[in-house]
Amino acid sequence: MYLRFRQRMFSWLDSYDIYDEQGQPVYEVRGELSWGHRLQIYDAAGRPVGRVQERVLSLLPRFELYLGEQFVGMIRKEFTFFRPRFQLDCNGWQVEGDVFGWDYTVWDGSRVVMRLSKELWRWTDTYTMDIARPQDALCCLMIVLAIDAAKCSDGK
Repeated sequence: MYLRFRQRMFSWLDSYDIYDEQGQPVYEVRGELSWGHRLQIYDAAGRPVGRVQERVLSLLPRFELYLGEQFVGMIRKEFTFFRPRFQLDCNGWQVEGDVFGWDYTVWDGSRVVMRLSKELWRWTDTYTMDIARPQDALCCLMIVLAIDAAKCSDGK
């Protein structure tokens, strides 16, 4: 399953549109006014289905992941000098990024859950998500949102 994640250009708060391979909207993400990033995820029918909430007052960016109102995990940025690293506590998955912080792979043991690639030369943040199983799409989207928000917090 492929999803295309695109940030809206003219928005006061973080807003994203997520499309499938045919260009049909699958999710909409709306940033909410709060202390730290708070991103609410809606399905194509406009129903809230998930949330990414930054925990403030931590040394490095840390985000809680919610499916509906149920807490399902956390992702936090680790201190490194060269390549960005994230510690993922969700479904037993692990995340690895490249040196530039543009491409990431999420693993479940030896199984690839998702490959994420940033599209360069775009006006806004645009990513392509290659997700192995459609039922993992929402959790994968939350991970991408948290990584993008952490990069924003770093000023990148």
